[in-house]
Formats: sequence, C-alpha cells, structure tokens
Amino acid sequence: MTTKVSSKGQVVLPGPLRRKLGIRTGDSLEAKIEGGRIVLTPQTKKPCKARIVRDPISGLPVLNAGSGSPVLSSKEVHEIQADFP
Repeated sequence: MTTKVSSKGQVVLPGPLRRKLGIRTGDSLEAKIEGGRIVLTPQTKKPCKARIVRDPISGLPVLNAGSGSPVLSSKEVHEIQADFP
C-alpha cells in the first residue's frame, strides 16, 4: 500500500493496516529511523475486555468490546475475516 505526505507533513495510514493493528484516533506511535526507513510502532495500550451480551433489539448474542472499541461495517468485518487462514 502506498500513501502520500501532505503539505503539513502528515501521513494517512491505510484503513486495513490500522484495523489489523487496532490503531485508533488519538493512539500514540513511536517514530524512528532504521536503516534508512521510517518505522512507526504503536505504543502498547491496555487491552479491552470483550464480552458476549444480548442485543436489546434483536435478542441475539453479540460481542461487546467496550465503549472505546471501533464500530466496523459489514465490509470491514468481511475484510478482517479474509485475513484469517
């Protein structure tokens, strides 16, 4: 995947990369140079506790990862599932 640097020096991380690493708005990344490359490493964060709850509308069980977890579209869920062997 490629991306461009804006006039303000900003770089957009492609969505599939952010989702795969769980990077969200406001997360910290460590930036360093290694062998002529820029390496961005997400800072460790407290893992969220997921639990199965009953959906109040449908009554079906759903996975709830907490209020700070991202909301995924059906397309995003399909893309994530495609990465599994």
